[in-house]
Amino acid sequence: MKEKTSYSSMDHRTLIERTTNEIVKIIQDKKYQPGDKLPNEYELGGMLGVSRNTVREALRALASNNVIEIRQGAGTFISEKMGVPDDPLGFSMIKDKNKLTRDLLQLRCVIEPPIAALAAQNATPQEIANLEVALLEVEGQIAQHTRFAEKDRNFHTQIARCSGNLVVSNLIPIISEGVTVFSTVVSRQEFEQTLKSHRSIFEAIRDRRPVEAEQAMLFHLLYNMNRFHLGN
Repeated sequence: MKEKTSYSSMDHRTLIERTTNEIVKIIQDKKYQPGDKLPNEYELGGMLGVSRNTVREALRALASNNVIEIRQGAGTFISEKMGVPDDPLGFSMIKDKNKLTRDLLQLRCVIEPPIAALAAQNATPQEIANLEVALLEVEGQIAQHTRFAEKDRNFHTQIARCSGNLVVSNLIPIISEGVTVFSTVVSRQEFEQTLKSHRSIFEAIRDRRPVEAEQAMLFHLLYNMNRFHLGN
């Protein structure tokens, strides 16, 4: 009978990789969502039969891949980025930011309006509640007349989650990086129209009106495209 290999005799790297994969399986099996807190290192070690040091290294690997976020003094949480790399399309290496902004706006006009329609059809009550939170965060920044690109990106990302499409949920955070690029190219903030547009998009999704949601999103993006052309 072949002897069962113990953790103590396994290659260290293999042990870390195995522990990393098992933590991912726990995340999947328990259906953890962005912002959910994971068990602590001691608890994970007990669940997986490995030391706290092994768990710690596995968590660091997951954090480097944007699967989790380690907050000092608070614990370990599922990352909002859900394993999506920070710059998978290499936007940071593109020198011509004007063309990048224009191309991203064109792409967003193609894909985001139908996504808003899907959100109006498929969003769960909890997802709509989360979308309202994202909306209120944008509105809070607008009320203070401060830059709101990050909150704006979160709002569009939450709409993607409301769509019920797993691919879209991972794609939009990448495409919505255009929000950040746009804010650096177009220096003048548009508070009033953004406020109205976001509210219209949210209300159409909340009230299950897919056609209106699609139209509101398209208007929002075309308005931004016009601002970009006027500023360049």
